[in-house]
Amino acid sequence: MKRVLITGASSGIGLATARRFAQEGWATILLARRENLLKEIQASLPGGVNRHLVVSGDYSKPETQEKLHQTLAGSQIAQVDALVNCAGVIGADPIVGTSLEKWRVPLDTMLNGAILLSRAMVPLMERGGRIVHVTSIHGERAEMLSSAYATAKAAINQYCRCLALELADRGILVNTVAPGFVDTPMSSAQTGTSELESDWFQNDYVKGRHLPLRRAAQPEEIAGVLYFLCGPDATYITGQTIVVDGGLTITF
Repeated sequence: MKRVLITGASSGIGLATARRFAQEGWATILLARRENLLKEIQASLPGGVNRHLVVSGDYSKPETQEKLHQTLAGSQIAQVDALVNCAGVIGADPIVGTSLEKWRVPLDTMLNGAILLSRAMVPLMERGGRIVHVTSIHGERAEMLSSAYATAKAAINQYCRCLALELADRGILVNTVAPGFVDTPMSSAQTGTSELESDWFQNDYVKGRHLPLRRAAQPEEIAGVLYFLCGPDATYITGQTIVVDGGLTITF
């Protein structure tokens, strides 16, 4: 049975990814901050608590990495086949006028998390292992008040390209997936109401011409691409950023 570590597994893309891998017969290691919610998800997946593990904590903190190692050791897990890092945090602060400490939160959290998780999982992977980090079209595009978030996503894209080179001789493939708009709780993170229901989204992206498919993605559509990159048909893809945005970035 193959094993995958999925971060951000309590909601959105991470939850959809956990469900997809579990449905395909994988054992999942679910990592997110909300332990009680993770345990509910663990019990609901095919195989339940006998197949899946829960690790709660902030994925960018060394103490969470230690907790992860202890959990795996306690379960006598010596090999992990894939890491799918879906966790992320949003920020909406101006570059000028925001304290550096506050501005850096999205950057430090997401980039540190990507680095720490990759370092933790690579020693447990054999040839054929996969690492996939979810980034964003923000890694190549700019938007007002998204500088720290976008910088983090761009940095992870480049980090994964470098990691793909370093791990190629070990037979481990590394890629990123860059979604556009996705219907997840993060869409409501800033205002409490979904941006996908706002007038500007409806006018610019649904009624307008900026988003060819005229809708946001569902988390399951992103999860399907993540599963593909960890599966048997993606053995010659590494160092790539796969954009999944409904055609958003092909327009102007």
